[in-house]
Amino acid sequence: MSELLNTSEVFASDPSGLLRGLHRQPVLAVLRVSERQQAQQQLNLLVDAGLRHVELAVALTPAWVALAVELRQSFPSLRLGAASVRCLKGLAAAQSAGLDYVVSPILEPELLAKAQQAGITLIPGVYTPSEVARAQALGAPAVKLFPASSLGPSYWNSLAGPLSPLPYCIAAGGLSALDARLWLESGVDAVALGGSLFEMSQGPQQPLQLRPGLTALLAWLEQRANGDLLSG
Repeated sequence: MSELLNTSEVFASDPSGLLRGLHRQPVLAVLRVSERQQAQQQLNLLVDAGLRHVELAVALTPAWVALAVELRQSFPSLRLGAASVRCLKGLAAAQSAGLDYVVSPILEPELLAKAQQAGITLIPGVYTPSEVARAQALGAPAVKLFPASSLGPSYWNSLAGPLSPLPYCIAAGGLSALDARLWLESGVDAVALGGSLFEMSQGPQQPLQLRPGLTALLAWLEQRANGDLLSG
């Protein structure tokens, strides 16, 4: 993990408490769901695996808001947020669904300011050193490095010299559970996993399954967290 801002300051800038939860289990699942049965099947598998943080890709429809509300009520053990929020309408949809954190693929100052005013944690997307510095100047509680797979695991720590202390960083875009450990050991603070989570369906009779790697990753993270607690 790279040199960070003071941990208490990072947590204080996050009204949702997301970053405190990620401190123990630094993994988010990103789902694109449109209907209830699919969403429930996916979330049940993730809950059974022990995952705690899930982003739902936002859609600007009343149906998405209703589904997000239902899922939030049906899965109280999960910390649900909104993904792919790029405009004020997306932020409003997340707020209507009762989601207290949102993640964006872009850095949009007005969007960040509106989220701060509403008491919602918004994590903007960054790619370049200039965007990282801009996000910090705007008071973002964390940043989403996106698309991370095109930059490589060593990229984030390479910014530590000129930009230290670095903000809290969630790497996202093209990552899988099998390479998430490498990213975490290379300096990012959390990883977001999307399309790589589930096996491709071979037909309507085949049950939905998680791809290999997530359970092992979560077990390693639990051991690491327990070790940190014991050493602390």
